[in-house]
Amino acid sequence: MGSADRQLGSAIAPVSTQPAVWAVALAGLAALGVAMGIGRFAFTPLLPMMLHDGSVTLGEGGWLATLNYLGYFAGAAACLFIRPDPARMVRCGLVATVLLTLGMAAPGGMAAWGLWRAAAGVASALVMVYGSAWCMHRLAELGRAPLGGVIFCGPGIGIVFTGVSAFAMVSAGWRANWGWLAFGVLAVLLVGATWHIFTPAPRGAHAAGPAALAQPAPQLNRETWLLTLAYGLAGFGYIITATFLPVIARQAMPGSLWADLFWPIFGVGVIIGAFVASRVSTERDNRRLLAFTYAMQAIGVAIAVVWPTVAGFALSSMLAGLPFNALVSFAMREARRLWGAQAQRLMGLMTASYGLGQIVGPPLATALVARSGGFAASLCCAVAALLLGGAIFAWMSRTESTPAAA
Repeated sequence: MGSADRQLGSAIAPVSTQPAVWAVALAGLAALGVAMGIGRFAFTPLLPMMLHDGSVTLGEGGWLATLNYLGYFAGAAACLFIRPDPARMVRCGLVATVLLTLGMAAPGGMAAWGLWRAAAGVASALVMVYGSAWCMHRLAELGRAPLGGVIFCGPGIGIVFTGVSAFAMVSAGWRANWGWLAFGVLAVLLVGATWHIFTPAPRGAHAAGPAALAQPAPQLNRETWLLTLAYGLAGFGYIITATFLPVIARQAMPGSLWADLFWPIFGVGVIIGAFVASRVSTERDNRRLLAFTYAMQAIGVAIAVVWPTVAGFALSSMLAGLPFNALVSFAMREARRLWGAQAQRLMGLMTASYGLGQIVGPPLATALVARSGGFAASLCCAVAALLLGGAIFAWMSRTESTPAAA
């Protein structure tokens, strides 16, 4: 653990008051599960239900997704310019996620739902940036930095639970708004269980933090720009699958009972990948790990195009899910390696780039579907973006300086 981590951890809270290691890791897991697994990705399995209810069209569903990703970008961009108490921001983001998820259960139409989805994107970005940074610094202070990967299991667990639940809801004849209500109640319970872990630092201690951490400003050099660009390509590369997977499967296999189960399979892959990432030594070159995960996700997305069967979609979902949060974990580790105690700002820049990639995906997919009648063209674009991102990291690992242990 570097001196910067020790300094930042000390500024956040005294060691004597820090929760147990696993309490921090599991609180981070739950926070990302609420903000990402419910606040962002519950929309994916509920979209077919909304289409069935006639509350939205496919085009309107695509725009609701885009507004969410616009909000995610805006929230991530805000992290570049503000320096609030991380734990306080996590609390604010979680409360907002609960309220906005419950808001989707209320009647309102596209205008209100668009506003709720955009605001939910802002909230999820704040929890993603500040929650992951807070937990990773806490764990580094406690000497258990590799456990930072555990928190990224949260979105996968949320995806699995919401996906399986939506499958049961469809079988039971539920309407989509009932699903939103159920997931909102679940979010309330999870936030209540973890609230005490995310305790804001005393205002005096927080104000003293920047002075205590006075360091030369990190440089936006070629390496950080390439990292940011490649991370943005990952945002575009996964988002079409993450937004439309049940719809894609239903279109390819009309009437199949499996169509709504591929999204939970994706979530299982996310959990496994995030857990494996937590076991990877921080001494490994993050850029090589990223090149590998991008290639794996590209293969997963491509399989859905060339093998649109039950077995093909199952394999595609697993291979696309495995690297999903593993690459996020490795990218955040790389940000900490490059910028140390000020990595939170680089994480914000990277997350904003990721958000931009996500914004492009849904409208591109719906436009290409309108032209071609299927998702193959948009999925091929996603594969190309992932291969390019992986190539950038492979090139960086050969040409940039050899990293020290994170």
